[in-house]
Amino acid sequence: MDPQVGAGHHRFRTRSDTESILHGWLQWGTGVLERLSGMFAFALWDRGRGELLLARDRLGEKPLHYALLPDGTLAFGSEIGALLALPELPRRIDPVAVDDYLAFGYVPDPHTIWQGIRRLPAAHALLLRRGTAGLPAPRRYWQAPTRTAAAPADAPRELAARLDAAVRAQLMADVPLGAFLSGGVDSSAVVAFAARANAEGVGGPLATFTIGFAGAADERAQAAETAARFGTAHHAEAGTADYLTAARDQARIFGEPFGDHSAVPTLAVCALARRHVTVALSGDGGDEVFAGYRRYRFHAMAEAVRSYIPAGARSRVLGSLARIYPKLDRAPRWLRAKHTLTELSLDAALGYYRTLCKLHEDCRHGLFSVAQRGAVAGHDPAARIAALMAECDPEDGLLQAQYADLHSYLPGDILVKTDRTAMAVSLEVRPPLLDPALVGWGMALPARLKLRRNTGKHVLREALAPLLPPALLWGAKRGFAATIGGQFRVQAAEVRARLLGAPMLDSGLFDPTGLARLADEHASGQFDHAQALWQLLVFEGFLAGTGGAAIAAATTPNLVRA
Repeated sequence: MDPQVGAGHHRFRTRSDTESILHGWLQWGTGVLERLSGMFAFALWDRGRGELLLARDRLGEKPLHYALLPDGTLAFGSEIGALLALPELPRRIDPVAVDDYLAFGYVPDPHTIWQGIRRLPAAHALLLRRGTAGLPAPRRYWQAPTRTAAAPADAPRELAARLDAAVRAQLMADVPLGAFLSGGVDSSAVVAFAARANAEGVGGPLATFTIGFAGAADERAQAAETAARFGTAHHAEAGTADYLTAARDQARIFGEPFGDHSAVPTLAVCALARRHVTVALSGDGGDEVFAGYRRYRFHAMAEAVRSYIPAGARSRVLGSLARIYPKLDRAPRWLRAKHTLTELSLDAALGYYRTLCKLHEDCRHGLFSVAQRGAVAGHDPAARIAALMAECDPEDGLLQAQYADLHSYLPGDILVKTDRTAMAVSLEVRPPLLDPALVGWGMALPARLKLRRNTGKHVLREALAPLLPPALLWGAKRGFAATIGGQFRVQAAEVRARLLGAPMLDSGLFDPTGLARLADEHASGQFDHAQALWQLLVFEGFLAGTGGAAIAAATTPNLVRA
């Protein structure tokens, strides 16, 4: 389009997306949000109308935080730390957010770790009019499919075409661009289409980046094979990480406690990429959209069992078996049936929540002080998952699970991890698999196209069959995370000292006896409490770094009188 003349008699002076939003607002008002694609979080002030619009993209790739100050001023910013720079903002940790953090490994939207600060949920907008008292409730402007559609005539071929279009749309950049490359299906798919599109242009070979960590799923060999297959300019490094040191850095990077320890290798691969490019493509979103997580397979099997056993019998028989079955955390997987029996005894939503939950209620409450247990009495983190699943077709258990993840785990964990670690090194990351049109199409596929013969992402693997070798397509999934339990045993004295130090005990949130027991059981090798210890160490780092009051931010808050 001619930059000087646009549709609807609008005159464009630039080719920027920012100006497009402004003209879209003038043309359609809040309806412009339904016409935007990609990642964004923005504030738009219309002085003539006296309206302020805050909006966040459909999948939650970019963050937006806000707070209503005691004098009625609305403060907003991309970082929590920007709001904490305001001395008039009350600084009180939200006890319910602490409970949610330990349950999920992150604080779910719209809450943050601070009582007075909210995060605008993905696919939501907040419209504030001058003279209005208080804040209106955010409005959702987009929703993922809640029911499946009819199967396309040739789903793999159509998916390949949609993937190609989504990747090509993300390749537009006036700065150096590359892609992350693990040994998995999703990043390999992005690289395959990006390398082919790059070869058709004049940009030279696509730059790709891989990090391998000792003690983790090191996929450098598989990534190198894929890079050679598509002729990319490949960069691979061996990484090391001190997770005790990393735990202290999480609050600086994320602005609040964040319990996914794969953020550490993600930061490393972002730093590697930033030495060569300014923008990197990622494979984020493939597991949620095309049902790649192992927990989806388990949930489908559990739903099949539930369909044959009446609810009363499940609760009575399976629940009783679960209570008497020993807890064998260190036994071979086939002997660890206590959690399986417990999950089968519950309804679908509660059972699925248990597969997501990092620390179950008995563990969390055993770590809490009496005051903290009282503050969260009656709060049930599972209710969030149950409410999301209830928005979907009650007969489609797989879609319910995917839908819950798309509105909780994806924006709360996966996209937060990628965005904040990338921004920490000034790298922009784009996930083509989260193109909104592709997400809507993929989520609505019938379950048999996504999950078949105990294998997830079936249609995606079939779509990629002409491009990628069978060993990569049908091999076992390996996560991008290290085994941290051994490191915490080697550093057991320091782990214990941090958990029982002044930041944790002075917070009044935790019981020192419970913390000491957890550290000692892990150090002895009796139990594997690595996940719980990591989350607690991250929380300790948050308290130590903030003094319970403030986090350094790279941005300043924006202020508007409500």
